Amino acid sequence: MSKPKIGIIPGDPGGIGPELIAKLLADRQTQKKADILLIGDGHLFAQGMDQAGVSFELCSCKPLQGNWKVSKTGYAHFDRQTIAEEEVSIAEVTLANGLSALSNLNCALELARDGIIDAITFGPFNKAALIKAGLGHEDELHYMAEFLGVETYISELNTLEGLWTSRVSSHIALKEVPDYITEHRISEAVHLIDKTLRRSGMSRPRLSVAALNPHAGDNGNFGREEIEVIAPSVQKLQAKQVNVDGPWPSDTVFLKAKAGEVDGIITMYHDQGQIALKLMGFDRGVTVQGGIPFPVTTPAHGTAFDIAGTGTADVKAMTAAFDIACNMVSNWQ
Repeated sequence: MSKPKIGIIPGDPGGIGPELIAKLLADRQTQKKADILLIGDGHLFAQGMDQAGVSFELCSCKPLQGNWKVSKTGYAHFDRQTIAEEEVSIAEVTLANGLSALSNLNCALELARDGIIDAITFGPFNKAALIKAGLGHEDELHYMAEFLGVETYISELNTLEGLWTSRVSSHIALKEVPDYITEHRISEAVHLIDKTLRRSGMSRPRLSVAALNPHAGDNGNFGREEIEVIAPSVQKLQAKQVNVDGPWPSDTVFLKAKAGEVDGIITMYHDQGQIALKLMGFDRGVTVQGGIPFPVTTPAHGTAFDIAGTGTADVKAMTAAFDIACNMVSNWQ
């Protein structure tokens, strides 16, 4: 089996993405796992090397003109000009930073769409900078879906050391969440995480659905979504042989996961899962762009402007994001 072909982009130039990529690539084990194509401005990767205190060779290539060659002494590099070196603003939300991040994302999506690379791992984006640059969506996942013409269900998936979560609703106001709790969305969220885990190598993922209300509604005393929507949806999925149970109170369902009794949890809204995962391992969590036709992964912790440029960023989440992309490609193949 051939090695996965992974495209890596810097993310926001002002965040910790370039530093994390440099630290990832300085580990020679990284090169053994995949054929890597660096996509983006050469000075951004050089910036990351300087911040991380490491060095490796960038070997220029032109992937749009045919097969790109993997360098034995460094890393294949598709050099682009998306931002002038003097325009890079560390730890700041700027239009220039956002335009650079969006341009490199577009390029990586085109390369993956055309089969030139198998998957994308990206340094963290800053949503405010992307919005300044014309993202036009609530997050990068919805932007990617429109860019690629994806019309099926999409959702960010988060994972930490073998535990995965999906969401019925995501980047919306909390007051709008109950309107999103429908049989269709619950079913789609369950099927998406089930399919993704199978593509990651699990033959029959164990899934649990979180409740919306405290104590799973307490038999209707604190809300009826569990009785009228969530439980019936779970029962219909079980009838289709999906290995899922629930709804479980959201303050206990993660104890099942911590005990190793479940592989994936379907949450009703963003923070319901994110708070738990980030408490369990903020510096190791990964976001997978669920529903995109090829693996797209990134660290879940964000651009970390508070430490950007200091050389102190922890590479564990970036390494995990890269490893998950490699694993997903290998299992899809």
